[in-house]
Amino acid sequence: MNASPQRLFLQNDALTLAQFQVGQVGKITAIQADIDLQQRLAALGLRVGCAVQLLRRASFGGPLHVRVGTTEIIMRCTEAQRIVMA
Repeated sequence: MNASPQRLFLQNDALTLAQFQVGQVGKITAIQADIDLQQRLAALGLRVGCAVQLLRRASFGGPLHVRVGTTEIIMRCTEAQRIVMA
């Protein structure tokens, strides 16, 4: 996994998962990451078209707690910034 910052190209009304508020639900429209991260997220159930709910946000830019279907996942904020939501 490459954690180096990459430029994300978002539509004007698009949000990333990292921008969601606690309790907000949305659908994944794109995952802008290298293939390794895309495969890891897909193995966790995070695929384009899936509904995701933000359950909790840790203090000071820490990890996010999300629900995908019946699965709950803790993920880094940098990974959540690569998931485009609608």
